[in-house]
Amino acid sequence: MTVRAVLRLGDFRLREMAQPVKDLGTPQLLELCSDLKDTMEALSGAGLAAPQIGVSSRVVIFGGGGPNPRYPDALPVPLTLLINPELTPIGEGRSLGWEGCLSVPGLRGQVERCNRLRYCGWTPEGEWLERSVEGFHARVVQHECDHLDGVLFPDRLHTPQAFGFIPELEQSGMIPMVPS
Repeated sequence: MTVRAVLRLGDFRLREMAQPVKDLGTPQLLELCSDLKDTMEALSGAGLAAPQIGVSSRVVIFGGGGPNPRYPDALPVPLTLLINPELTPIGEGRSLGWEGCLSVPGLRGQVERCNRLRYCGWTPEGEWLERSVEGFHARVVQHECDHLDGVLFPDRLHTPQAFGFIPELEQSGMIPMVPS
């Protein structure tokens, strides 16, 4: 098990465009995917992108076995590793939702995202994967894929007033209390 350090907002590497993965199934790619999974799980993340651990590759992981402790009201998302992902919105529907990020620890912000989308990409083993998703699943995918383009959720805030530290947002009733 290798848990890698997660870069934090302000590190220039989080603002760079990640490079496409050219070779699937390599030992280096499989090790990166394993490290992403171990790191995401150790930190109770809903997802993680390779740039967040300092690797400029278009690789994301999201989901997991059950409800995420950081998002207790969200439906579970299947554990997915996606290489060179592509997103296509389905319909015009958009909605606001509260997001956090392992690279922006302790803060949450309200971000508008597409309600439904289709994503596709490669698995680490070289299989093509396509899904149409909605709700929290769609939000997580968009959030993680933003990292591949050097975008963090504070860049997409709906309004600066909908951004703050988790305990203060919980106390004000803006977000639900997360069980400890």
